[in-house]
Amino acid sequence: MNARWKVDLHSHTLWSKDCLTQFETIIRLCRQRGVDRIAITDHNTAQGALAMQQIAPDLVIVGEEIMTTQGEILAYFVRESVPAGLTPLETIRRLRDQGAVISVSHPFDRLRKGAWHEHELLEFVDQLDAIEVFNARCLFPEDNAKALAFAQAHGLPFTAGSDAHSRPEYGQATLLLPPFHDAESFRAALRSAEVAGRLSLPYVHGFSTASKWAKKLGLRQRLWEGG
Repeated sequence: MNARWKVDLHSHTLWSKDCLTQFETIIRLCRQRGVDRIAITDHNTAQGALAMQQIAPDLVIVGEEIMTTQGEILAYFVRESVPAGLTPLETIRRLRDQGAVISVSHPFDRLRKGAWHEHELLEFVDQLDAIEVFNARCLFPEDNAKALAFAQAHGLPFTAGSDAHSRPEYGQATLLLPPFHDAESFRAALRSAEVAGRLSLPYVHGFSTASKWAKKLGLRQRLWEGG
C-alpha cells in the first residue's frame, strides 16, 4: 500500500487579523500531530506563508485565502499575494498567472461572510481545481455536505482543512493524499484524496474574536497564544 500524507489545507497564522498563533507553535503542533504538510492560507496575504516556508520548507505549502467581491477563494502554491476586493474572475486570473491551484473556502457555510451562493460558483466553476468540502469550523455539518455534493456534481476534486486560528485546531481536519512536490503533482494527488478528521467545537470561534480585540488593543500575543 502506498504511503499517504496527512495534509491540512486551510490554516492561519498571526499574519491573519483574527489569529495570534506563531510560526514555531504551528510547526511544533504539526510535528506532534503527524501532519505531513500544512497550507498556510492567511487572509488576503501570502507573506506569512512565504516567511514560514523559509523556516519549514518540508512542511509548509504557501497559500492564501482571498476575499473577492463575492466570496472567498483558497489558493495553493502561491508565489505572491493577491489583494482582496477583486472580482472572482480577476482573482482567478492573477492566481493562474502564478500557476496556483484554486479552490473555494467553506462555500455554503450559512454563517460565513465569505460563503458563496450556488449561482455565483456556477459562473466560474469550470476554472476551479477543487472545492473545499470539509471545513472543521463549519457549525452545521449539512453545509459541508452540500459542498461535497456540489463538487461531485461537477466532477471536481475536494480540499479539506481545519481553518485553524488557535492551537487546539491545527490538524483537526485533513486530507490523506499521495505524496506531491509541486502544483501539478498536487492537482493529481487531489484526485485520490480522502477526508480525515472531525469538526471543531464551537468555542474555537471565540479565539478569533479574542485575537481581533487583542490586536486592536495592542496586547501581546502571549496573552492568548501562550507562547
